[in-house]
Amino acid sequence: MAQWTSAVGAAQLARLLKSQQDRPAGAGARRPPAYRALADGVRLLVLEGRVPVAARLPAERELALSLSVSRTTVAAAYEALRAEGFLESRRGAGSWTAVPAGNPVPARGLEPLPPETLGSMIDLGCAALPAPEPWLTRAVQGALEELPPYAHTHGDYPAGLPALRAMIAERYSARGIPTMPEQIMVTTGAMGAIDAICHLFGGRGERIAVESPSYANILQLMREAGARLVPVAMADGLAGWDMDRWRQVLRDAAPRIAYVVADFHNPTGALADDDQRRSLVEAARSAGTVLVADETMSELWLDDVRMPRPVCGFDPGGSTVITVGSASKAFWAGMRIGWVRAAPDVVRSLVAARAYADLGTPVLEQLAVNWLFSTGGWEQAVELRRRQARGNRDDLVAAVRRELPEWEFAVPEGGLTLWVRAGGLSGSRLAEAGERVGLRVPSGPRFGVDGAFEGYVRLPFTVGGALADEAAMRLAAAARIVESGGTAGGEGPRTFVA
Repeated sequence: MAQWTSAVGAAQLARLLKSQQDRPAGAGARRPPAYRALADGVRLLVLEGRVPVAARLPAERELALSLSVSRTTVAAAYEALRAEGFLESRRGAGSWTAVPAGNPVPARGLEPLPPETLGSMIDLGCAALPAPEPWLTRAVQGALEELPPYAHTHGDYPAGLPALRAMIAERYSARGIPTMPEQIMVTTGAMGAIDAICHLFGGRGERIAVESPSYANILQLMREAGARLVPVAMADGLAGWDMDRWRQVLRDAAPRIAYVVADFHNPTGALADDDQRRSLVEAARSAGTVLVADETMSELWLDDVRMPRPVCGFDPGGSTVITVGSASKAFWAGMRIGWVRAAPDVVRSLVAARAYADLGTPVLEQLAVNWLFSTGGWEQAVELRRRQARGNRDDLVAAVRRELPEWEFAVPEGGLTLWVRAGGLSGSRLAEAGERVGLRVPSGPRFGVDGAFEGYVRLPFTVGGALADEAAMRLAAAARIVESGGTAGGEGPRTFVA
């Protein structure tokens, strides 16, 4: 399917290249020739997703003026990038970024662990914690007590149980966003919600703007729905969104849908501020784009942080913003209850389309979540979850800093994931080597579009204490395998850069 092509202006590319100069070069690093430094800078921007694949680069003369270098330097850098497979050019038409044919590309989700590895493999592939007992057991017991009246019905509630819809609406209203039950649809997890939204608004071939990086499972869901993904690079570190890029994409690509995680973004952990949220809603409204705000991590703040206003707070009627929530991250992944908050007519359309999908969400699980919400059990369970994740985060950060001091990351104030730049090593090869030493870790390209983020891995806050120490030691062992040139499949290059 044809890919949407963006354009990177000379001034924008110069700014991105300049931002790399603040990174430490490493002890004893020698200064490369000017053309080589420029080529390496552009290549790194592509691999890290800060410049999209298939983006049109500025003409040689324009970039030379913006960088205050000779045109010969830019021409030599472009030629080097073409030779390495990171640039494609057509005479008279321009040059576009690319990834080499052999570069790892996004793949489906991790396969289930073989039974023989259970107990010996440390699994960092899933950003989810065990159930917060005793609250799961209490919720199920409470649900069973409420079940008899529903057992005398057909059990088919396409919009969700009325009691749970009313409770979710009340919770939004308590957060300062007046909400009616008619604005809520209960779904089978957040994935079920986003799948329904994509089918309603994003038919095959429609453009969907996504953060780059973004949640791997959602990216794959959208690919399989036939969407044309338009990546929008995140701001550096934990600064949230790059609003200049978002405005450009919404204006130029006019995507039907934009999918964002404003609260403790998966995988980076970034938290978008109020101004970014307001600006993105305004830009989406102007472009006629449906903004899907995934707030499944919104209650998982781990530090003393002032939470911004929910994205839907800047569009309370739900005409532009569709909010997706879930019990799966904040409570337990096995509790497959999600919900959509949108305008009543959107909810009615989603409900009508559901007859051809999953019909409805399990009644018993809806009753369990409603019990948690109505009794105060939810708040106590989520606070337990925060304590677990906070302790695991701190243990994992300390262990990785000790075992792999050259690796770079910013510690998020919430969420469940740490986004780590792996010291120039290939994230895909680290994942392969990790399997050999008893560690499952997802590589960066799973969270990007078209091969970006090869130099990253994602580490979830799912292990702590001695297990976090062991995970970091196994990760360091995998790094040594990659550095020595070995992979699970045989010989391979030491790093993902030349």
